Amino acid sequence: MPESVLAATVSMPHTCLAFDFGKKRIGVAVGNTLTQQAQALGIIGFASTNERFARIQALINEWQPQALVVGLPRHPDGAAHEMTEAATRFGHQLEGRFHLPVHWVDERYTSAVVENGNDALAAALILEQYFSEQSA
Repeated sequence: MPESVLAATVSMPHTCLAFDFGKKRIGVAVGNTLTQQAQALGIIGFASTNERFARIQALINEWQPQALVVGLPRHPDGAAHEMTEAATRFGHQLEGRFHLPVHWVDERYTSAVVENGNDALAAALILEQYFSEQSA
């Protein structure tokens, strides 16, 4: 492949969906690599596993993302805890069900920054952090 075609392919903007996983709620945001900005979409409330993934499937159908981003919670010192394992399992389920690459973002302080525990805004911050890390 000619180098100019390869460069154009690599730098093509793409859409990402991000998830702030919680046992009771999952915040969802969308953004793209061109603007590197994220928009909170909403919260998937407590539902059965099938219902939760059906809602995610509907979002994937609507937004047609090329990648998914999942916040990975950790203790302040970086150590893993129970929610780290649960979020990792969730990300692997996303990858297996939807056959899209999943990227991980350390979300240690995301929820603390967001007022009123708005998980959708936390997902937007996770996605913007992902974009920031990718452009660094």
